[in-house]
Amino acid sequence: MDPSPPAEERILQAALRRFALDGLTAPLRTVAQDAGVSAGLIIHHYGSREHLLERCDRRALEVTRESKVGVLTGGAGVLLSQLAEAERYAPVVGYVLRRLQAGGPLALQLVEDFAAQAVVYLAEGERAGTISSSRDPEARAHVLVEMALGSLLLQLPAQRDHLDLAELPRWLRAHSERIVPPLLEIYTFPLLTDRSLYDALLTSLEGEEPPSPPTDGTHS
Repeated sequence: MDPSPPAEERILQAALRRFALDGLTAPLRTVAQDAGVSAGLIIHHYGSREHLLERCDRRALEVTRESKVGVLTGGAGVLLSQLAEAERYAPVVGYVLRRLQAGGPLALQLVEDFAAQAVVYLAEGERAGTISSSRDPEARAHVLVEMALGSLLLQLPAQRDHLDLAELPRWLRAHSERIVPPLLEIYTFPLLTDRSLYDALLTSLEGEEPPSPPTDGTHS
């Protein structure tokens, strides 16, 4: 039998779930009860609610990066495995929805952190030969992150006062099955049949001739 995780990790896991369920203002004493520790131990390990939320943000980023790198470098098998294990990601997805729902500077910072992280794992995909290069990796990463988070928020499951984590995996799987096929089609088979609009826009914005298309099919 695997040993129980240390108290600090139990607190973090409990916080992700409780904040997802009830929002970011959920009482710390409830988080402590969920983790099987005293409220004082939360303060001992994390110092304050704000620091605990910051650690939850970092865990959300860690899980996202792990899953994205796995798909970009591991291929279809990893993607299908992740879709089949939606319950594994439910607390993190619920927490991110709550963070975005709350708004404010911390939510904006989390989006910026997701985008910065996307630059890194997309570059790993480029090195692995599974992702095309970009003339502006940062801008591409921001757009992809905003699209992904926006599609989650449009479904609005986190608008409820209480979020059912037992329901969230089913919702997440249905959402993924609906959105992933058309997204992969768009990414695999470009929506536009030629690059005339792209070239015209670059000429207009930059006042110079756009670069010639590379021979490998990617764009610079």
